[in-house]
Amino acid sequence: MIASLFSKTRPINYAFIFIMLFFCFFLYQIQVPNESFNTNTLFSKIGVLLLVFFSFFLVNFISLKNALTQNDNYAILLYLVFILLFPSVLNDSKIVVSNVFLLLALRRLISLKTLSSSKEKIFDASFWIFLSAIFHFWSILYIVLVFISIVFHSGKDYKNWILPFVSFFCVWILYIATSLILYDNYSINKDVFEVSFNFFDFKNSYENMTLATFVSISVLFFASQTIDYQNKPLNMQSSYKQIYFAFILSIGIYVFSANKSNDLLLYSFAPLSILGANMFEKMENSIYKEVSLYLLLGVGMFFFFVQL
Repeated sequence: MIASLFSKTRPINYAFIFIMLFFCFFLYQIQVPNESFNTNTLFSKIGVLLLVFFSFFLVNFISLKNALTQNDNYAILLYLVFILLFPSVLNDSKIVVSNVFLLLALRRLISLKTLSSSKEKIFDASFWIFLSAIFHFWSILYIVLVFISIVFHSGKDYKNWILPFVSFFCVWILYIATSLILYDNYSINKDVFEVSFNFFDFKNSYENMTLATFVSISVLFFASQTIDYQNKPLNMQSSYKQIYFAFILSIGIYVFSANKSNDLLLYSFAPLSILGANMFEKMENSIYKEVSLYLLLGVGMFFFFVQL
C-alpha cells in the first residue's frame, strides 16, 4: 500500500507527510520543558516547523528536478522516517536553519550539470554554505563539495576556483555589519572551533539504539547505491557522485563537531534519502518493498514515541 502510494508523485503523499510531521512536531513540543512560554517562543517554534517543511520541499525538488529519483516520493518518505528517528532535531533551531542553507547549496551544485550560469551557481552555493557555518561552524566542510563540483563540471575556468573565496568575504562582511548593527561589536566564540571525538555521550539508551539503527540503514543505502553506481546513466553519474560526497561530508560534520548530539545527523538525511529512494526504485519484488517501507516507518514511529 505505502510503496505503491509513494511510487508516484501524488497530492495525497504531500498531505500525508504534512499531517504526520505536524502531528509529531506538536507531540514533541508539548513534552519539551519550557521555563517560560511567550510570544517569542511561539514564533520561534512556528519558524522551526516552517523551515522543516521547507527542507522537505527542497529534498523533493532536488531529487525530482535533477532526475536523481524517478517520478516518486520515496525520498521525502525516508526523510520523514529519519526525522522520526531523531525527534530532537525539531527543537534545534540552529541546526535546522544550517541544514536548510546546505540544502539550498546542494540544489545549486547539482544543477551545475546543465553548464548554464555556472559562476552564479558556484557563488550562490558557497554563499549558502558560509551562511550555514554561522549557525553551526563545522557545516563549513561542505565547501569541499563546491570544489569537487567544480572539478566535475567547470574546472577549466580558473575564475570558478576564486568564486568560493569571494563568497566567503561577502558573508564575512555581512556578519561583521550585522553584529555591529545589533550588538555594537563583533566577536567570534572560540568554542565553535573545538573538535571532539567522543562518540559515547548519550542521554539515554534509546539514543544509542537509535544511532545504531540509523548507522545500519545508512550503510545499507550507501553501500547498495555505491555498488549500483556503474548502472547509473552516464550523464547522471557526476550528480550521484555529488550525492555520495554530500553524505560523506555530512558524516564529517558529525565527527568533527564538539557536541555529539544526534541532531547533527540531520545534515545526512537529504543525501541518504535520495540514495534510499534509488534503492527502493530498484526493488522488483513489490511485497518486499512494501514490508521494508512499513518496517522503516514502524521503526521510526517506535523510536519517536520512546524518546518523548
